[in-house]
Amino acid sequence: MPFRRSTLNHRHRDGHVLVWDQARDQTPKRCFATRYFVTFMLFLGMANAYVMRTNMSVAIVAMVNHTAIKVNDEEAVDECGDRDLPIDDSQDGEFAWSSSLQGYILSSFFYGYVITQIPFGILAKKYGSLRFLGYGMLVNSVFAFLVPVAARQGGVWGLCAVRFIQGLGEGPIVPCTHAMLAKWIPPNERSRMGAAVYAGAQFGTIISMPLSGLLAEYGFDGGWPSIFYVFGIVGTVWSIAFLIFVYEDPSAHPKIDEREKKYINDALWGTDVVKSPPIPFKAILKSMPFYAILFAHMGHNYGYETLMTELPTYMKQVLRFSLKSNGLLSSLPYLAMWLFSMFISVIADWMISSKRFTHTATRKLINSIGQYGPGIALIAASYTGCDRALTLAILTIGVGLNGGIYSGFKINHLDLTPRFAGFLMAITNCSANLAGLLAPIAAGNLISDHTKPIMGQWQIVFFIAAFVYLICGTFYNIFGSGERQYWDNPEGDEQKAALSNGANSSPARLSMPQAITATESRQ
Repeated sequence: MPFRRSTLNHRHRDGHVLVWDQARDQTPKRCFATRYFVTFMLFLGMANAYVMRTNMSVAIVAMVNHTAIKVNDEEAVDECGDRDLPIDDSQDGEFAWSSSLQGYILSSFFYGYVITQIPFGILAKKYGSLRFLGYGMLVNSVFAFLVPVAARQGGVWGLCAVRFIQGLGEGPIVPCTHAMLAKWIPPNERSRMGAAVYAGAQFGTIISMPLSGLLAEYGFDGGWPSIFYVFGIVGTVWSIAFLIFVYEDPSAHPKIDEREKKYINDALWGTDVVKSPPIPFKAILKSMPFYAILFAHMGHNYGYETLMTELPTYMKQVLRFSLKSNGLLSSLPYLAMWLFSMFISVIADWMISSKRFTHTATRKLINSIGQYGPGIALIAASYTGCDRALTLAILTIGVGLNGGIYSGFKINHLDLTPRFAGFLMAITNCSANLAGLLAPIAAGNLISDHTKPIMGQWQIVFFIAAFVYLICGTFYNIFGSGERQYWDNPEGDEQKAALSNGANSSPARLSMPQAITATESRQ
């Protein structure tokens, strides 16, 4: 359904302000614009969030007494007889937790995480995103200090409870970040800035995995507890700084350059006033482009969480890497993903600004790289067997290509509806993490059967994740869209306001054509 747009002020294509129109605005020439600082802080916030999610994946390798949980020595058998790569049992930890139990521990974080997605998406729409994001991450960071005590004194259930609360605190991170991006970033910068922020996930993983491995090996208080102490301090510092120095939107910032504020608001809303109408629930639930994002997000999370939570275990069980090198090598795929997401985001913005590709075509093409790439790589990696170098290379390339999703479905919410993007992200991220929390549980149960070859069990894990990637990516290509939806039409708000004002001020109500004419005459 096309919008009525005033050609006197803004020219549009696909429901977006054209890039070359935005460029004509007198964008501030400051070296470091305020929106770049906000983007940088959101990047660090996303990095902190993923540090809290991934450090347990490495820590649990050091926490578990692998010797104690071997069943008939099946787990110690190396299926590649020509390799002299024994596991160093001196790395065994304090707890005799089976593979299936480890899966439940790793997933406990996500139970708390998914519960808060939609509530915070709705609350952020009504009350703003800043404080929910800042205080949520502060809770996450403070409870990180309690992980060692909970594990040692409370056992599995105590540890799961603390990780659950950490998940509750981290729940606002994605919907609130998306809502703030919608208020701060003009359409012609979305791919770059969105990718920059969400690439913080890879940056956090890159930092977390090798540093966690080193802390587990050489850290204080037995090694692995220092992982949670160190990252807890970092997260607390970021949360406080974010609450002090970042503001909800350009209009709320007391020191932003007036030209930059006008540039951002004009590009986003067509006016320097941000409008916040009620959420159109029914229209959203009937929108196929919304469901395309939803399924793409769910497929991505299942595959990504399979790799993120299980890759350190795979490195130890199958590839036979030591704990110290485990964290470093496990982070290589995410380094590739971070670098590729930055590169492909520039390409995506060029595709749109050059007018050679529509928003829809750009999102689908880039997203196909981001979801088909890792799906194919997982299938290939399941057949590499004993070749450690080739397996690691394929996984690195596959996860690297996954970086395309940030300029694909992940930023697509902002295309469909800038004003309700945070709420849409809350729904899709909640559903995606429900799918994602199944990944460590499924993997843990599949690899816990010691009567079968370990490589064959991991092959099943990889095949399931690849299948989910490919199916959900295809659904997105069929039903996805990059056009702003009819139910997010700022001029529709004006028409409703005109009708309402006419009804209250005059006995003779305006008809719809009269209201539209009146609206256009004011523009």
